Amino acid sequence: MRVLVVGSGGREHCLAWKIRQSSLVDKVYSAPGNAGTALLGENVDIKADDIDSLLSFAKNKNIDLTVVGPEVPLVLGIVDRFSSQGLKIFGPDKESARLEASKVFAKETMLKYNIPTAGFKVFDNVASAKEYVKKKDSPLVVKAEGLAGGKGVIVCQTPEEALTAVDLIMGQKKFGFAGERIVIEDLLSGEEVSILVVSDGKNIVPLLPSQDHKRAFDNDRGPNTGGMGAYCPVPMVDNALLSKIMGKVFYPLIEGLSKDGKPFKGVLYGGLMIDNGRPFVLEFNVRFGDPETQAILPKLKSDLVEIMIASVDGGLDKVGSLDWDERACVAVVLAAGGYPGSYEKGEEIKGIEKLSGKEDVIVFHAGSQMVTIGQPPVTGFITNGGRVLNIAGLGDGLKEARDKVYKAIGEISFEGMFYRKDIGNRSRPTYAVGQS
Repeated sequence: MRVLVVGSGGREHCLAWKIRQSSLVDKVYSAPGNAGTALLGENVDIKADDIDSLLSFAKNKNIDLTVVGPEVPLVLGIVDRFSSQGLKIFGPDKESARLEASKVFAKETMLKYNIPTAGFKVFDNVASAKEYVKKKDSPLVVKAEGLAGGKGVIVCQTPEEALTAVDLIMGQKKFGFAGERIVIEDLLSGEEVSILVVSDGKNIVPLLPSQDHKRAFDNDRGPNTGGMGAYCPVPMVDNALLSKIMGKVFYPLIEGLSKDGKPFKGVLYGGLMIDNGRPFVLEFNVRFGDPETQAILPKLKSDLVEIMIASVDGGLDKVGSLDWDERACVAVVLAAGGYPGSYEKGEEIKGIEKLSGKEDVIVFHAGSQMVTIGQPPVTGFITNGGRVLNIAGLGDGLKEARDKVYKAIGEISFEGMFYRKDIGNRSRPTYAVGQS
């Protein structure tokens, strides 16, 4: 098989890495890919949202399966386009992608299928939104409706903060068209967990629970980011709680969409808040999480490509239970100074070669670029994004996995590099956190 992976982040490197392990796969292409995917196959200079060019490439190269990493091409309808041309592609169609593209649509869908979520109101003008905030006088979350790169959510402990958030999103149009409408939610307390499932439109296969760390700095301080690290599994989510989550969230959604003639195929990501054993949905995403994927897939022993094909063709009920490595996995993001704000590119990354062949440690590239460095010239890497690398490690329990990861991180350096030092630290308290 020839497989095309669409995207360029750490998630896409991890997907390409896992796909390349399949006995079914002969070659992996990545569009546009990064320095890590170039080591696994062939990078193609096509942007992830250039659907016409991706479609032409897939036809010309006789691609057997296309796997979409980021949300934007899904929202633009890449699955509909490929499917209409008889090409096999893993992911939801444009209609289903509205679960991530529109927070209003997602919340209304949750209400329709009686899926637990925070109380909310939708607004399309500043005045009415502010009036609502003044009457509530309680902690709130203000969300831009559309895609905002993971930054369109503002947690507000006071009415003053909420009023400022309304001004920022709707008045100043900080996130452009994404903020034409906003959702104002009650702030939930508890602990967040990420649950990813694969669906073929009727059947569901859950992946292992993971926990992301959205804030930039230790102890959940600083601005929201795309994610600074994740770990898997989550001790808090035992079989009983997972069964409850499936019964209250994923089965009602997948069954409801199917009955309404809108079957969901692909990966569905539920960002949940667990409050005293009760799950509430914060958000749905329609693709693999980043960096959750980098903590989940290293534990997967089953063939990911077989699972994806069963999702596309139907027949996940025949896949059965997935086979998992019993060890824990911790993945830590190494970020460029200034992220999630402005940051420098082109800084030399040192030390990656020291991790080559290191047992149970995997380097996933994200915002990096392969270049020729020095005299005599050698192949090296420079920074090319905000989240530069993901270092993942497997160990017998979270402590051993953490120890391996942070020891490996000590070998790597680049100007301005920073990272959280508390990923997978189970001493984290239950807290009121911001949805993302």
